[in-house]
Amino acid sequence: MSDRRLISVVVPVLNERENIVPLYERLLRVFDGLSDRYEFEIVFTDNHSDDGTFDEITRLATTDSRIRAFRFSRNFGFQRSILEGYRRSRGDAAIQLDADLQDPPELLPEFLERWEAGNEVVYGVRRSRPESWVMNVGRKAFYRLIDYLSEDPLPWDAGDFRLIDRRVLDVLARLDDAQPYLRGTIAALGFNQVGIEYDRDARTHGTSKFSFKQMLALSLDGILNHSTVPLRIATYTGLLVSVTIVIGLAVFIVSRLVYGAEWPPGFATTTTLLLASIALNALFLGVIGEYLGRIYKQVKRGPNTIVEHMVDTHEADAVSRPQPTGPERSASV
Repeated sequence: MSDRRLISVVVPVLNERENIVPLYERLLRVFDGLSDRYEFEIVFTDNHSDDGTFDEITRLATTDSRIRAFRFSRNFGFQRSILEGYRRSRGDAAIQLDADLQDPPELLPEFLERWEAGNEVVYGVRRSRPESWVMNVGRKAFYRLIDYLSEDPLPWDAGDFRLIDRRVLDVLARLDDAQPYLRGTIAALGFNQVGIEYDRDARTHGTSKFSFKQMLALSLDGILNHSTVPLRIATYTGLLVSVTIVIGLAVFIVSRLVYGAEWPPGFATTTTLLLASIALNALFLGVIGEYLGRIYKQVKRGPNTIVEHMVDTHEADAVSRPQPTGPERSASV
């Protein structure tokens, strides 16, 4: 029996065929430098790629039994893909790494060093990233906004490039969330957590599969999953408008009865106030609707992911036998 600890490297992929081999080769160099202390496995979760990504992973798996791959029946989203990878991990710790190589695998030894020092979570803090200044400013503003709104302290400028200990993995395996936001969830779990600053590299192959719309959706998930402040804003605004109306009505009555003021008909004023009230109602009903929508998805309890095909030499008859994963919300076919 080997006394080396097993480390799982979780790699969510979507149409990253060109990056699979470069990623694998760089990981091998890192693994070789740590082979005296650790054993490794690579857990790929494929969000139903259509460019041959899973075929490329399968080809590599025929020569390296450390590769395990799970292809979903459709695109279930980036966060669910990461969560399924965590649930499938067998290691004493798991390190999530994007396939685009913007997060350098060469940082893994430093992550492991901090983990060995007693930290259950080690996350990368993006000191710089090769994007436009508008995107950089927007991202920095978002991380600070969500930390301000959240009821739990969230790290600034930290993405999903992280190491988490087996204890944290076991907690996440019981997570039952229809729309997980893992950056916030893991930060809110507690334990000893530490960040490592690094400079994010530019993508060299392919294009990003994360559209601006998806970034906005992820941002909304982050805020709504960890804060009830939008609901409180709706409540406070409603109270403010109500108090303003009461004060205005009192001023009108006093002016009319005490001072005999004559108020000319104000069609424009009335119309403006009416439209403003309708707009406020629509806005805050939308906020309430977002929370209700998440409650609906949670109650409906559909599967977080459905594994269509898998390559896993560590499971008997893994390709053909159903493999239930995690809590009730996961499924395999």
